[in-house]
Amino acid sequence: MASPNDRVLAALPGISGILVTPFDAEDRVAPAKLRPVIDRAVAAGVHILTANGNTGEFYGLTTAEAETMVHAVTEMVDGRVPVVAGVGRSIGDAVALTRASRAAGASALMVHQPPDPFVSPRGGVAYVQRVAEAGDGLPLVLYLRNDGIGLDAIEKLCAIPGVAGVKWAAPSPLKLAEAIRRADPSTVWVGGLAEVWAPPFTAVGARGFTSGLINVWPEHSVAIHAALAAGDYARANALIGIMGAFEELRAEEGNGTNVTVVKAALALMGNDCGHVRPPGAWPLTDRQATLLQQRLGEWGLLRADAA
Repeated sequence: MASPNDRVLAALPGISGILVTPFDAEDRVAPAKLRPVIDRAVAAGVHILTANGNTGEFYGLTTAEAETMVHAVTEMVDGRVPVVAGVGRSIGDAVALTRASRAAGASALMVHQPPDPFVSPRGGVAYVQRVAEAGDGLPLVLYLRNDGIGLDAIEKLCAIPGVAGVKWAAPSPLKLAEAIRRADPSTVWVGGLAEVWAPPFTAVGARGFTSGLINVWPEHSVAIHAALAAGDYARANALIGIMGAFEELRAEEGNGTNVTVVKAALALMGNDCGHVRPPGAWPLTDRQATLLQQRLGEWGLLRADAA
C-alpha cells in the first residue's frame, strides 16, 4: 500500500487546485460554502486541493482563520485527494500553522515565500528549515514567486530534507530549466502561474500546474492538463485560448481582481462564496462584471443555463 507521502508525490504532477476562502455577510470565514466547489473539483478529476493559497486570500486571513480553513477543507475532502496546506508569514505564524495543519490531517505543506522586505537568501533557507522541523515529516512544496533570490539559494532550498516539490510562480521558464537541472531528480516542479503559463513551463520540465479556475470550471482545467500530459500542445493552447479572457480579467488592477473574478463567477453560478477582503478589489466594475457574465454564458456555467 502506498504511503501518504507517496500519494502526494504521485499527485503533484497533476493539477493543484487553489481553493477560495468563503466569507459570510459579517466577514467571518464560512467554510461550509466551499463544499460544492470541493465536490465539483474532485468529481472532475483535480488531483490536489490547496487550502490557504493565494486564491484563498492567505494574506487576508488571520492565523486562526487559516487554521479553521485547513481543518474544514481536510474534513470536507475526506481523503478523496491529498490536501496541501499553505503556511507562511512570520516564522512564528508559519510554525503555528504548520502544527495546526498536521493536526488537521493535511497531506503536505505549501510554504509561501516570505514577503519580508529584508529577506535574505540564507534567511529564507533557515525559514524553510524551521517549517520542515515543525512539519515533522510532512512533505514540503516551496511556493517560489520571486526567483531574484538566485539559483544558488533555490538549489539550497530544494536540498532541505522534506522538500518534495516547487511551485514555480515566476515568469522565467529558462531560469526554471536551470533550477530543475541543478536539483535532485526526485524534486517535482509544478507550474505555479496557472493554465496560461503551463505550456512553456511543461516544455522545460515542469509537470502539472496550479489553478484557481478549478473553483469555477474544473473540467476545463483537467482537459488542459490531459492535453499537456499527452504532449498535445496545440490542443492545450486552444483550450487555454478559450479561458484566456477569464485570466485577463483576473490580472487587471495589478492582479487585484485575481480572486474577485473567481468569487464573482461563483456567485453568478449560484454558489456565492462572499466578498473579497481589502486590499483585493471588490466588487467588479460594471465593465468587468459584464465581460465575466458573457464568458460564463458562453461556457454554459451561468445558473440560468444550468437550470
